[in-house]
Amino acid sequence: MKKILKAVLIALGLYCLLLIPIPEKDGELQKASQAPFVWDRDALWNQLETEFIKARAMPPEQLDSLVGHMSLEIDSVLNASESVTLTPENAFYPMLESSFFQIAPLIAAQRNKSDWYIQFYNRVRRKLKDDAHHWDMNSAAARQLSYRILYGIRAAVEEILLQSADEQFVSTLFVSDEASVTPSASIMGIGVHSGDLLVSRGGAEVSAFISRGNDFPGNFSHVALVYIPEETNEPLLVEAHIEKGVAVASLAEYIRDKKLRFMVMRPRADLEALQANPLLPHQAALYMYNESRSRHIPYDFKMDYFDPSAMFCSEVGSYAYKQFGVQLWEFTSTISSDGIMAWLHDFGVEHFVTQMPSDLEYDPMLSVVAEWRDRETLFEDHLDNAVMDALIGRANAGEKLGYNLWLLPLARVLKGYSFLLTTFGKEGIVPEGMSAVTALKNNDFVARFQRLKSLTKAKVEAFEHDHDYVPPYWQLVRFAETSIAN
Repeated sequence: MKKILKAVLIALGLYCLLLIPIPEKDGELQKASQAPFVWDRDALWNQLETEFIKARAMPPEQLDSLVGHMSLEIDSVLNASESVTLTPENAFYPMLESSFFQIAPLIAAQRNKSDWYIQFYNRVRRKLKDDAHHWDMNSAAARQLSYRILYGIRAAVEEILLQSADEQFVSTLFVSDEASVTPSASIMGIGVHSGDLLVSRGGAEVSAFISRGNDFPGNFSHVALVYIPEETNEPLLVEAHIEKGVAVASLAEYIRDKKLRFMVMRPRADLEALQANPLLPHQAALYMYNESRSRHIPYDFKMDYFDPSAMFCSEVGSYAYKQFGVQLWEFTSTISSDGIMAWLHDFGVEHFVTQMPSDLEYDPMLSVVAEWRDRETLFEDHLDNAVMDALIGRANAGEKLGYNLWLLPLARVLKGYSFLLTTFGKEGIVPEGMSAVTALKNNDFVARFQRLKSLTKAKVEAFEHDHDYVPPYWQLVRFAETSIAN
């Protein structure tokens, strides 16, 4: 009995010792000297939904005629300026944006849709990327216009897709077949080349935070660099994972890791560096592949892209290309909202001027080759974004992430065990670079997200039952906001 009592007292003493929290660092976070982009167009979103409901009640022949007339008008506007290089101050892009928003709800209501809206979107996307190659992307005008057009029109296209019948849903959008001489392969029917960048959206809760926790909220949370060995022509993906740092994945492993969407991006063939050395993308990919094989590179929770001793996902691509004189992310990503900064800081982030995955889409040095998502994953992406936007609203209102203090001793034991596993090259339960407190705060974040997602999803199902159409994104956000308020 004495031995048992002694063991219990020792265990209790260790438990109490492990309960002692480490004091958090004081000091104000250094945020970017920017302001988050705000659409502030609720009246327009409501009007678009009203127009959609009206269009659904129109005779099909009348609706098709109206869409045909409007599409010819907007095509003529694009045709007149498609071969002319425009500045961000030109009225062309705002006019195009307004016209597309007007026609989008009518197309969404059509029973038999053509693929005009997809072709139009791709033409606009190619043109803006060409024009932006001549812009100063660090200027507010260029940055905001690029975001409004590329993100805004995509959002309208996706609302149309979600209102489409299954046979009308287009999973893969082929945008631009940018020339490349590097080794090639196919990923889900899309031709990729060594040196391409795959920008994707993961299915985890934190993926939604990475996508939306930005001055320009986006749709992507992860970047992987494609490396295709000449001997096998089998694509390999070099990427940084929170759980294991920088690693190489086979195509099967990459696809098995849940993704809600992905986009293939490729350096423009007319870049001066590629004109001098067309194989540069392949060499950059090979360099990063060798780096990942020659040394252990832990995940960089701080998001410091200047320090290559640890790397986050965006840094894998930018670091590889930087070795060959190509600087990706022509403009840096900024995170300026106090609430987002506070929550990201709880995850270990210290740098709020960095390189976010979503912002790579707007880099004029890269062409969008193609984009993939299916109906189920696209709606899940929208639902997760809406839930995250509502949570970010609470964060910006001052709500903090917390953790269960009584679980801290257990989390510290698991952290020690994870450290031993990492030492022997295995994955730990608590990732390398993540503290026990951070792991517990992550659990709090995941629990909040899942709870709010469940409440929001119930409102979505009720809406679909009552209205017989998929609620648009702004409705999803309202459902999430009202759910979190209750």
